Amino acid sequence: MLHLSSVAADSDPALSAFTTGPKLPTSKMTALLPREISSKCGTTTIVDSHSWRHQDGEETIPFQSEDIRPEMREDIHDPSYQDEEGPPPKLEYVWRNIIFMALLHVGALYGITLVPSCKVYTWLLGIFYNIVAGLGITAGAHRLWSHRTYKARLPLRLFLIMANTMAFQNDVYEWARDHRAHHKFSETHADPHNSRRGFFFSHVGWLLVRKHPAVKEKGGKLDMSDLKAEKLVMFQRRYYKLAVTLIFITLPTMVPWYFWGETLRHSLCVSTFLRYAVLLNFTWLVNSAAHLYGHQPYDRSIGARENPLVSVASLGEGFHNYHHAFPYDYSVSEYRWHINFTTFFIDCMAALGLAYDRKRVSKAAVLARVKRTGDGSHKSS
Repeated sequence: MLHLSSVAADSDPALSAFTTGPKLPTSKMTALLPREISSKCGTTTIVDSHSWRHQDGEETIPFQSEDIRPEMREDIHDPSYQDEEGPPPKLEYVWRNIIFMALLHVGALYGITLVPSCKVYTWLLGIFYNIVAGLGITAGAHRLWSHRTYKARLPLRLFLIMANTMAFQNDVYEWARDHRAHHKFSETHADPHNSRRGFFFSHVGWLLVRKHPAVKEKGGKLDMSDLKAEKLVMFQRRYYKLAVTLIFITLPTMVPWYFWGETLRHSLCVSTFLRYAVLLNFTWLVNSAAHLYGHQPYDRSIGARENPLVSVASLGEGFHNYHHAFPYDYSVSEYRWHINFTTFFIDCMAALGLAYDRKRVSKAAVLARVKRTGDGSHKSS
């Protein structure tokens, strides 16, 4: 998800349990408390469910508690929030962003015509650069800092903050604030890229107009103290413009020209404009296509959907119905490495000891949610 600083003027209370059957009288049940286990590879998951049993032992109804991230609640959907009645406020266009986006995409289209004549190292650099920058969004701003689904040691945090700057989608603090608002107030006017306003708005249009007053109001009330206390995140925020100039603009443009004699025209239009436009549009698909097209196997009441094509384009972020149902799962998917390069990357970092305490929703809780709120498309249905 892209956030431009020029746009910003300024995130389901947590379900404590998932049920798969009707409640039974207390006198007819006994409970086994859940047990939280941290595996050797650093994945935290709840492996035992509450078991509610008739005293005669005839029936067992699992009752799954998923309090796997008690310190984080600002990204849990708040179903009590509703849009105020009345006409929407008049759109205020941000002409600087409109002009920037127009020039970027014109440059990218011209860059496409230059691809056949550019050196192979130039487009290989563009692919590599986008993968690294993409991880700065998916593994960094999204799964680590917005949702706190795992923890990272300093070398990994340094890599992810640099990769995030390469992506040029606003600093981590602002990205996380808007993303938490997106989860907490999804599909309302307090959602920065509310998909109910159409594909174009949720894809890029929300960046071309001033934020809805509800976004400013609700986003400003979110608890962001965890990020304010993180020195690395605030350092990036303080020097973001300078860092973007050096890492986003200078590096991909000058490296091809200096190291393998690429022309500045090819370097600028292919390695910078085209590469960046591809990264942006692949990221935006999570906000637009993954909220409009696909199945809802985990929760049919929310707009987010499962879209494998989006997952391919966004390094694993297309399992969006699952992610909105369980925002505290580091894999953002039930299937871990399946079309999910970011989960593979985080697991590799865990194997190296750089990532740990990866949060994972138990299979029992997933199946309970599927049975309770899914649309019937899940393979277990």
